[in-house]
Amino acid sequence: MSLETARRVLKIESQAIQEVLARLDTTFERAVDLLFACKGRVAVVGMGKSGIVGRKISSTLSSTGTPSFFLHPAEALHGDLGMLTRGDTMLALTYGGETREIIALLDALKRLEIPLVTLTGSVKSTIAQASDVVLNVSVSEEACSLNLAPTASTAVAMAVGDALAVSLLERRDFRHDDFAALHPAGSLGKRLLRVDKVMHSGAALPRVAPQTLMPDAFHEMSAKKLGMTTVVNADGTLAGILTDGDLRRLMEKHGGATLSMTVGQCMNRTPQAVGPQILASEALTLMEKRKITSVVVVDDSRKVLGVVHLHDLWGLQLV
Repeated sequence: MSLETARRVLKIESQAIQEVLARLDTTFERAVDLLFACKGRVAVVGMGKSGIVGRKISSTLSSTGTPSFFLHPAEALHGDLGMLTRGDTMLALTYGGETREIIALLDALKRLEIPLVTLTGSVKSTIAQASDVVLNVSVSEEACSLNLAPTASTAVAMAVGDALAVSLLERRDFRHDDFAALHPAGSLGKRLLRVDKVMHSGAALPRVAPQTLMPDAFHEMSAKKLGMTTVVNADGTLAGILTDGDLRRLMEKHGGATLSMTVGQCMNRTPQAVGPQILASEALTLMEKRKITSVVVVDDSRKVLGVVHLHDLWGLQLV
């Protein structure tokens, strides 16, 4: 019985979204234009279940490059109206379009010249008539078996809110780096972390010149504790790398004669290198695929910027 109910609810809600999709027109573009033109913040309002959906939409807007906050209509009438300023834009969620608390805000919106975009199921309602842009989010039925509890209607409002946020994201050319800057913690932040944020650089970067004698290279590798050293030309460009594995193979082949050799005679001249903008997760995949423990980070002119080590990325728990 519960399984049948679940299937019915999901079918009704998915059909409701399809119905909104079918009637989507240039009005949606106008809504995006108005929100994109906002010089201040997008104030999202809604009461009850619409308010809960509004909080989520506001959060999604903020995390994708459109500054936003949720304004409780009732609280606004008791002082929080001061949160609104000229330059803001309001996004209202009201299925019936007659929410008293939102209607009471209309005069203030006109006084402050704040544009109003409304998501409603009643395009002829009081709030719809006062709006600059109205998006019709009406549904033919709620998924509730009593056809009373907001279910399909809230699913549609949420979906349209997401559509607005993603459209604005693309309009702003919001990129991975921008998203990462707003999500520095948690799994999202880790997934979007760039190698230039985790690499060993400056004094922590093992670095020798091609003419360096091997004993001095041993010392540099031991001091920096990465099991390798970069080999850098006089102009700062990457000449190669030398690893612990290279040393073992050299000692097996040449024995004590290795100590009289230069790094340039012993180094790997074709090391794996990446740019500073690639994701740490990509670098991890590369190292695991190539079965190596480090990659050198270089700029477009092949100048050495740092080194990323496998153990550091494992410690971040990127996956």
